[in-house]
Amino acid sequence: MRGTVVIFVKTPVAGRVKTRLGAEIGYGRAAALFRIMTQRTISESLKGAWRTVLAVDPPNAAHISARFWPQDIARVPQGGGDLGDRMGRVFANAPHGPVVIIGADAPGLRVRHLRQAFDALKGADAVLGPAEDGGYWLVGLNRRRAAPNLFRGVRWSTKHALADTLKTLPASFYVGMLERLADVDEAKDLSLMGPAAAAR
Repeated sequence: MRGTVVIFVKTPVAGRVKTRLGAEIGYGRAAALFRIMTQRTISESLKGAWRTVLAVDPPNAAHISARFWPQDIARVPQGGGDLGDRMGRVFANAPHGPVVIIGADAPGLRVRHLRQAFDALKGADAVLGPAEDGGYWLVGLNRRRAAPNLFRGVRWSTKHALADTLKTLPASFYVGMLERLADVDEAKDLSLMGPAAAAR
């Protein structure tokens, strides 16, 4: 059964993306780096047999020009609410089959990680890719069984996000775990991007 990769992205406009990083290195540079990370993530996601969808914010950015995102990739608005509300909506409305959600700020993500996620979902109810900061860079569901309390009460953008999310899954769920990756949130993380970190 064909799966779906959904990439959560924001319009790479200065002051709207990577604001914690922008406070350290400048909002324009942070936006430029996020654009590079987004392009890399999209490129990796297009190497597999699954469908790729962009979940965009702000919602009206779903129709934005090709200077940000490829025009031939389907887009849906993230909608309102916190991150859990938005991801829950994407899981509920995605095409039939397993769904994997990723962000665009983990430079170490490669197509093999997405393949591993879908392989895990052949037997697992859910799969998570833990991040170095206590959050996660990937969450996926095979959607064969309901998870009615998913993301309820998760403390987003904290070291508790992964542990909190695991607690919202039904106790009977089998959860697969992928390798740990780091994301770029602060200036100290820029080395993860290699030479691209010098972008202005």
